[in-house]
Amino acid sequence: MWGALPDACLDQLFRTARTYKWWDDHPVTEADIRAIYELMKWGPTSGNVTPARFVWVTTEEAKRRLEPLLDIYNRKKTMKAPATVIVAYESDFRPTLDRLNPEAAEWFEEHEAREYEAFRSGTLQGAYLILAARALGFDCGPQGGIDRAGIDREFFAGTTIRSNFIISIGRGSDHRLKPRAHRLAFEDANRII
Repeated sequence: MWGALPDACLDQLFRTARTYKWWDDHPVTEADIRAIYELMKWGPTSGNVTPARFVWVTTEEAKRRLEPLLDIYNRKKTMKAPATVIVAYESDFRPTLDRLNPEAAEWFEEHEAREYEAFRSGTLQGAYLILAARALGFDCGPQGGIDRAGIDREFFAGTTIRSNFIISIGRGSDHRLKPRAHRLAFEDANRII
């Protein structure tokens, strides 16, 4: 096993990383997007189901499709981001289990179990994507203020893929960056039994 990461790495991933709303002009290229995915895909999911699906919104045309599906207060900051990824999940991931984990197919025969696991593991993969982007030097602005049903119609019509949240990615600007919000103390959120 490895030892702990250096403090500078932990800072970049967690302690000094921020949720950005404003962006500089630094692009997010296809090579960057591929590098983020290639890193994040190694994060664990239940039974290796890997249900997350991603749509990377980078062109002006794609941004115009996404814009009306954002809450009004999210539109300006999202449109300025060089890339915004729609984090979604495949609610019927069974066809990919032949390659990923054939033994797991029987665990997810029931629709309710499949739907729950798709959402849970897909959300985990969205979090891994944030960490992968930060590890590669990008800043992130995750957002839940979206019209999920509208995004599903616009970007996933005719599929069993459902949207979850979005993440704007780029190089964050300190323009109007607010002081960091507090987090719960260990005693407020933990019990050791």
